[in-house]
Amino acid sequence: MPLTDLEVRRAAPREKTYRVSDGRGMYLEITASGGKYWRLKYRFNDRERRLALGVYPDVTLAHARRKRDEARALLADGIDPGQAKKDKKRLARLNAASTFEAVALEWFEQQEPGWAASHSEKVMGRLKKDLFPWLGPRPIADISPPEVLEVLRRAEKRGAHDTAHRLQQNCGQIFRYAVVTGRAMRDVSADLRGALRPNRHTHFASITDPQRVGEMLRAFDGFTGTLVVRVALQLAPLLFVRPGELRQAEWAHIDLERREWRYIVSKTSTEHLVPLATQAVEMLKELQAMTGKWRYVFTGVTDRRNRAGDDRRNEATWNGPETRFRRDSRMRFFA
Repeated sequence: MPLTDLEVRRAAPREKTYRVSDGRGMYLEITASGGKYWRLKYRFNDRERRLALGVYPDVTLAHARRKRDEARALLADGIDPGQAKKDKKRLARLNAASTFEAVALEWFEQQEPGWAASHSEKVMGRLKKDLFPWLGPRPIADISPPEVLEVLRRAEKRGAHDTAHRLQQNCGQIFRYAVVTGRAMRDVSADLRGALRPNRHTHFASITDPQRVGEMLRAFDGFTGTLVVRVALQLAPLLFVRPGELRQAEWAHIDLERREWRYIVSKTSTEHLVPLATQAVEMLKELQAMTGKWRYVFTGVTDRRNRAGDDRRNEATWNGPETRFRRDSRMRFFA
């Protein structure tokens, strides 16, 4: 006979644990200490198994019956309810430790050693500013494409179209990392292909006409500003290095006797050798008399980092075009 609420409430403990059946495999187990536990006995693959349905009175009789019916429905579909329960608990634990922020930080830690410091800072800045506040605490497996799109649109609305596209790229990388580490089923950002406004880049044209190149070089030679800027302009077409690498050149890396300049490329963290032509050596020797006591070849601001050491005897202030040259990381010699 099925149990009643009154019978469940009045079931008293005995010297030994005993069971009271409710039907269809479910029973109430009463321990000697007075605990009351709902259990379901069932068979799967010709083996008898038991499933815990909860503890009375937290789980009432009606609630226990609903859980029994759900378990028997799984059995009808050929699914072991005990294993299904274990899988659900495992997934819940995994989701709790697999938020978007946790996975993103793990992905970032894996990728960072191969990146330049400046790139790492930019990526982490985007994650902290545009992704973590909204997606960070969410289990990554539960995030849907519309949620990601909403975050990307925030960047678009403030006019940061390039940032929105980079955020989409980072999201894809993070979701794919979650997939291969077993914390998500797929990369939901792939569904957003074409959802953002096209990102139109401005291309800077280079001088390719030999006559105009000659005009530019003659303009460099005729520059009447400071020696620091003039030498930088004249060295640029001789050395063919990135403007940022040139303006951050250090005397410690230049060997005028061997006519070479060795430095670590910031983007790839690899050593780079630049041979110095006779004209380049002569220009650098001329400039060395002025800036040789400083750390940077093209020094131009009052900054202790420019000094070769902690020598404070020769502090000077450079107020001129060279300051702008050093600070302008977007300077283009052939644009």
